[in-house]
Amino acid sequence: MLTNDHTHRVRRRPLRTLLVLLLLGLLASLTVLFVPNLLAGSRTEDGSLLLRPECTVQTSEGEVGLDRDEAQLATTAVALLARGMEPPDTSGIDDAVMQRLADGPAEDAGPSLTCRGSAATDLQEQQLSATGLTPRAEQLREAMTEVFGDQSLGGFAPGGVGQGHGTDSTHYDGRAIDIFFRPVTEENRRQGWILAHWLVAHADDLNIQYVIFDDRFWSVHSSRGLWHYYDAPEPGNEILRHVDHVHVDVLGGGFA
Repeated sequence: MLTNDHTHRVRRRPLRTLLVLLLLGLLASLTVLFVPNLLAGSRTEDGSLLLRPECTVQTSEGEVGLDRDEAQLATTAVALLARGMEPPDTSGIDDAVMQRLADGPAEDAGPSLTCRGSAATDLQEQQLSATGLTPRAEQLREAMTEVFGDQSLGGFAPGGVGQGHGTDSTHYDGRAIDIFFRPVTEENRRQGWILAHWLVAHADDLNIQYVIFDDRFWSVHSSRGLWHYYDAPEPGNEILRHVDHVHVDVLGGGFA
């Protein structure tokens, strides 16, 4: 004869089984939702999945992964070579990567290099310096000058700028710089992408927030660090499309 306690234990088993099944179903759903974002779809020769590298370059031979240091080294070497200067040693980096970064995107193929961004959350808000840039933006300008030499720059002025840009533009805060590549030619487009790729590779070190060029934009706030199409307010305007210049801005700090 079954006791009351034994009867209760028997009745509880189906409930426990149901709870376990519900928990397994929840875990399976979470796996479907989040694992694809953690895994890049990059595979080894035997087909096994790998975690997506920090940076990737689209080459004629397919996608090649780079770590952050390699991306910085490669983009710096290409920039110095374009100026006729001695580049650092890149013998450890795939030749196809170096060739693609030097040649720039083929026709209208879009950017060749992308890197995941990581926006710092502990930055202090900064005010304009004498140049019309915040100290972080000034640091960015100095870093670009060291690699690219003197460039045609705009979007800032001593005392700051108050017009010529869209509402709430980071130019008004002294956080943005425009680097011009005029007139619009294939060679200037190639040079613009050399800079744009360098900026993305160095975004973490220089607290870069956005890079816009050639109808594309990259954002540090994108978890996968992919480039996206830039929707210009006037599609026929080369300036607003950022075809003739690279726009780059830095994080504002504080609540910006």
